[in-house]
Amino acid sequence: MEKITEQSSNHRHLDKMSAEELLTNINKEDQTVPLAIEKAIPSITKLVESVVPKMRDGGRLFYIGAGTSGRLGVLDASECPPTYGVPADWVIGIMAGGDYALRHSVENAEDSVTQAWADLSEHFITSQDTVVGIAASGTTPYVIHGLKACREAGITTACITCNPDSPLAAQADHPIEVVVGPEFVTGSTRMKSGTAQKLILNMISTSVMIQLGRVVDNKMVDMQLSNDKLLDRGTKMVMKELEVSYEQAQSLLLAHGSVRKAIQAKG
Repeated sequence: MEKITEQSSNHRHLDKMSAEELLTNINKEDQTVPLAIEKAIPSITKLVESVVPKMRDGGRLFYIGAGTSGRLGVLDASECPPTYGVPADWVIGIMAGGDYALRHSVENAEDSVTQAWADLSEHFITSQDTVVGIAASGTTPYVIHGLKACREAGITTACITCNPDSPLAAQADHPIEVVVGPEFVTGSTRMKSGTAQKLILNMISTSVMIQLGRVVDNKMVDMQLSNDKLLDRGTKMVMKELEVSYEQAQSLLLAHGSVRKAIQAKG
C-alpha cells in the first residue's frame, strides 16, 4: 500500500527557514486538516449512529492505539467524565505499553499481535461495546490485530487512519480515512495526522455524549464541579436558567452537585 503519511514533505530546507517561516508554513499545512476531515463526515456519522444505541443499552466505547495515536485516545476518554459527568468506564482509552507509555516511548509495544486483545479482555469486553483503532499509518500490528480479534468476537469495530486502503481499515466495520497528505517534517505523524485524529475523536465523543442526553441546549449540565472555574461556570448557568441571584444559584449547585440536578430541584 502507498503510505502517504511517509511521503516527503511539501517543504524543503526546513533547517534554513527562520522561525516565522517555519511557523507560517506549519500553519498553512494545518489549515488543510479540517477540509480533509469534512470529506470523512459521512463515515464518522455512521459510527456515531452505531455507537449511541449500543451505549444506551449499556455498551461502552473503547479506543486503542500506540504512540501518539494511543495517547490521543486516552486523552479523549479521560476528558469525558469531568466534561459530561459520566462514569469512567463509559469511554476507555487503551494504549500499547500501558500507562507507562503515556509519558515514555515504548516503541516495540506496537508490534505485538496479541496484546491489544489481552488488554481489552481485562475490561470484559462484549458485543455491546465498540472498539475504535487509531493509527495514522494504518499498519500498526497492535491495533490491526486488536480489531481483528474484536471482529472475530462479534464486536463492532472502527478505525481512524490517515492512509487510504490500509490493513487497519480492512478490519473496521466503520473505517474513517482522513488523508491529510505528507507531514511538514517528513513522517512526523504527530503533526497533521495527530491533529486530524484529535479533531475526529472530539467529534465522536462530543456527538455521542450529546445524543446520550449529557448536554442540554449547549450546556454541560452534568460536568464535574472540580475547581473554582467550573463552579463559577455552573453557578452562572443555574443563575441564568432559574433567574436567581449568584449566591442562590451557587447554594443550589453545591447542595445538589450538578447544574442539571440544581435546576430540576428548583423546578
